[in-house]
Amino acid sequence: MAGRRGALIVLEGVDRAGKSTQSRKLVAALCAAGHPAELLRFPERSTEIGKLLSSYLEKKSEVEDHSVHLLFSANRWEQSFSLHWCKQPDVGLPKPDLVVFLQLRLAEVVERGGFGQERYEDGAFQERVLQCYYQLMEDRTVNWKVVDASKSIEDVHKEIRTLSEDIIQAAAQRPLGKLWT
Repeated sequence: MAGRRGALIVLEGVDRAGKSTQSRKLVAALCAAGHPAELLRFPERSTEIGKLLSSYLEKKSEVEDHSVHLLFSANRWEQSFSLHWCKQPDVGLPKPDLVVFLQLRLAEVVERGGFGQERYEDGAFQERVLQCYYQLMEDRTVNWKVVDASKSIEDVHKEIRTLSEDIIQAAAQRPLGKLWT
């Protein structure tokens, strides 16, 4: 049907919770089911800002914390069509139809391969990140769904796919909102 829009689905979680793996699997499954789907990852490390962020995350360069936050936002804006970010960096970005939070205990995160290679892969920092996610989830204007990321990759994928297919149908019937307007 012409004029229908897709759904914006975001996967969130602490580092090494499985966001990249589950995002790739979801896009592949949606495409196989006939839904046009596109994967956007942040940071998008191929852009100039993304290269700065990659260098910073890999502990190859130093950037002040406030500036890094703005660079992450600028990296998302590099992939967006809107220019209304003068009040706050993320105000005006498309509001997700669904945010899937891949919940994983920090003890399990530390056990996953490669943990500690990037700057923020530190237990204390990730605990603070986790608490911030819980605060964000209190915003009832955003559709958050929590998925247990300690399950098998396939079980996590099935749950995310079910949530995504349900939201795709609902999203087609309403306009895309704006984040934190």
